[in-house]
Amino acid sequence: MEDLSQKTIILASKSPRRKELLSALGLTFKTDVKEVDESYPDTMNGAAVALYIAGKKAEAFDVVYDNELVITADTIVCVDDLILGKPKDYDEAFQMLTRLSGKRHEVITGVALKTRDRIRTFHEVTAVYFNQLNDEQIKYYIENFEPYDKAGAYGIQEWIGAVAVRHIDGSYTNVMGLPTAKLYNELIKLL
Repeated sequence: MEDLSQKTIILASKSPRRKELLSALGLTFKTDVKEVDESYPDTMNGAAVALYIAGKKAEAFDVVYDNELVITADTIVCVDDLILGKPKDYDEAFQMLTRLSGKRHEVITGVALKTRDRIRTFHEVTAVYFNQLNDEQIKYYIENFEPYDKAGAYGIQEWIGAVAVRHIDGSYTNVMGLPTAKLYNELIKLL
């Protein structure tokens, strides 16, 4: 990754989890977030939505200099053909977690890498299997962990991951918001 040390890497995310994961790759970066409308066409679903929003976040950077690399990402949760984003309040968080309880869902992260002359996108899908949760467990989680900044209203690295996640198929870091192994391989391809 020596060649990447010559680049100014910009992580376009407020997420503390994405910052932590990017740091774990041994990369030096700064953060810069542009406000973006995260709506998407009704006809889109699944990975197309995550890629579309990650792309919009990358396109918000009008000027990217030769030595810069912008990394953007968007994570969604899909269950029962529904896309769950970030809950706007307690009631919506409760509804989302009730919907996930006892079921399999998919966590999809779309990532965009923007350089001066191009945008490269990719995505990762992880299947997550939840145990059945009762109302008291859901209430406890929401009140103690405030999952309002997380797609699907939960963070796998928190209490709910320890008690509700029966198993996963795929990348654990993807469920946290950034598929680090795939990102690392994509960064190497850019060099």
